[in-house]
Amino acid sequence: MRRAALLLFLVLAFPAAAADKLPDLQPLPEPPPPPPGVADQSLEPQVTITQHGQDKVEEYRMNGKLYMLKVTPPGGKPYYLIDRQGNGTWVRDSLDSGLVVPQWVIRNF
Repeated sequence: MRRAALLLFLVLAFPAAAADKLPDLQPLPEPPPPPPGVADQSLEPQVTITQHGQDKVEEYRMNGKLYMLKVTPPGGKPYYLIDRQGNGTWVRDSLDSGLVVPQWVIRNF
C-alpha cells in the first residue's frame, strides 16, 4: 500500500516540478513563402484525354514529351503503353502484377 501511495505521489509531483524548469517558450515565426518557381507547373505531367473509336486514351507528357498512354476500352480493364527509354519503343504494361517499381527521373543530362 505504501508503494502505491509513493508511486501516486511521484506521478503527481513530477509534472509540477518539471514545469518549473521549462524555459520561456515563444511561438515560432511564420515561415517565409516559397521562392518563385519552386511550385513549378512543369513538374506535373500534362494529361490530354481523347477518344479513339470507343477507347478513351489519356496521353501523359512531361516537358512536352509523350512518355505514357493509358487506354481504357469500353467495358474492359485499362492498360498502359509506356516509352521507358524515350526512343519511341512502346511497351504494354497492365500495372496489376502486384509489384510496381518506382521510376522517378532524378536528373536529366
